[in-house]
Amino acid sequence: MVSTAPLALAAAAGQSPLLFRQMFDADTGTYTYLLADVANGQGVLVDPVFEQHPRDLSLIQELGITLVASLDTHAHADHITGSWLIHEATGCAIGLAAAARAENVNLSLQHSDQVAFGNRNLEVRATPGHTDGCLTYVLDDQSMAFTGDALLVRGCGRCDFQQGNAHTLYRSITEQILSLPDHCLLYPGHDYTGRTVSSVAEERAFNARLGGQANERDFVGFTQNMKLPHPHRIAQALPANLRSGKPREQQDAAPAWGPVQRSFAGLPELAPSWVAEHRNELTLLDVRSSDEFDGPDGRLPESLLIPLPEL
Repeated sequence: MVSTAPLALAAAAGQSPLLFRQMFDADTGTYTYLLADVANGQGVLVDPVFEQHPRDLSLIQELGITLVASLDTHAHADHITGSWLIHEATGCAIGLAAAARAENVNLSLQHSDQVAFGNRNLEVRATPGHTDGCLTYVLDDQSMAFTGDALLVRGCGRCDFQQGNAHTLYRSITEQILSLPDHCLLYPGHDYTGRTVSSVAEERAFNARLGGQANERDFVGFTQNMKLPHPHRIAQALPANLRSGKPREQQDAAPAWGPVQRSFAGLPELAPSWVAEHRNELTLLDVRSSDEFDGPDGRLPESLLIPLPEL
C-alpha cells in the first residue's frame, strides 16, 4: 500500500520541494517512508522491509531517485530490514544508531546528527526506551517526524525486552518528540488498524499512555503491566537486523536469460532497449485479440499472435 500523498509536498520559502511516499507491509504492519529532494532527486528510505525490497527498489528507479541512505529507526524485532538489499542495489549508505552496535552499518548515527539528501536533511534525535538504539528522524523544517516504535499513533513501543526502560521512553517521547511544534506530523513505524499519521498536538492530547493529564508514574505503571507476548519473529529478525539485514546465504540471482525486474505495480518487466538489442534471440508473444493486433495501435514486427483466451 502507498499513501495518496501528493507527489511533492510544498516547501517553506527557500527550501526545495519534498517528494514523500508512505508504504506498508501488511504481514508485519510496518511502514516504510521514501523522501527525496525534488530539485536534484536525492533521497532517503526509512525502515525498509526485506520482503518488500523489489517494490521499494522499483519505486526508487521509476521516480529517478538517487538514494543517499537507508535509515532504520532501530534494530527491529518483528521484521527484517531491507537496508542491506537496497545498499547492494543502489550503493546507498546504511544508517542506524551507533548504540545498536550492528554490523555492516557505514553511517553510524548519534543524537543531533544530520542526514542530508540534496538540499534537505533529517535531524537525528535519540529516543531510547523501546530499545537503546531507537532514533527519531525529524525533517529540517520540523513539519514531519518519523518516530519508529518510540511513539505510535495513540500508543508507544513496549519496554519489556531489548534494553527497554519505561522511564527512559517517557523522557524520550516528552523531551524529543512532543517538544516539536504542535503541527508536526508524526509518522509511526507500525500500525495495525489502518492509522497512517498523527501529530504532536493530537498525541499530547489523546495518547492514552502519556497524553492529557498522564504523568511519568502513570506511563510507567501502564507500560510495565502490558504483558504482551514476544514478537513471533524475534528469533529470526533480531539477529538478521544486527547484520543490517544481510542474508547468511546468497540470494537467488535474476533469471539467467534476461534482466527481469518487477515494476512498482508488481509486474515482471524487461527494458525495451534490452529487448531491442536481443530481438533475434527472443520470441515476442502478443496476447491481444485479433482486432487489437490488426488495429490502429499497431504491433511489434514478427511478434507471434496467440490471444489470451486461447493461450
